[in-house]
Amino acid sequence: MKDALTFIIKSMVDKPDEVEIQEEENQGIVNFTIKVSQEDMGKVIGKEGKVIRAIRNVMRIPAVGEGKKIYITLAEL
Repeated sequence: MKDALTFIIKSMVDKPDEVEIQEEENQGIVNFTIKVSQEDMGKVIGKEGKVIRAIRNVMRIPAVGEGKKIYITLAEL
């Protein structure tokens, strides 16, 4: 799942080298923390949060297949 999320985020930002994704798993709950540069934050969030919401929905598909819950949060570098 982390590889798919990394591919999606790096494909949409201007500075893909600065993308960092941390993964933590506890009792079937996977937490991803995405760190991007401040300039790319708007691209990842999107207008009214539509882009990050779409990313969360897409990433929920493989998580359900594995029987896990997934949470994605954004952080600035």
